[in-house]
Amino acid sequence: MFGLKALLFGLGMQEILIIALIVLLLFGGKKIPELMNGLGKGVKSFKDGMKEIEADTTDEKKPNE
Repeated sequence: MFGLKALLFGLGMQEILIIALIVLLLFGGKKIPELMNGLGKGVKSFKDGMKEIEADTTDEKKPNE
C-alpha cells in the first residue's frame, strides 16, 4: 500500500504551500476554480478512455461464440 509520501511525490508541507502560493499569484483567485474544473474534466476523460481501451482488449481476448 502506498503511503502519503508517495501520493505527494515526496513533497513536504512547505513545498506544497509555496507551489499553491505561486499558482495563486500567477492565475489569481477567480481563475483557479476554472482551472480545477478543466483539470477535473481532463482526468475524467482520461479515465473514461482507459476504461474503453480496457474493455476493448478484454473483448478481443474472449473466444468467439
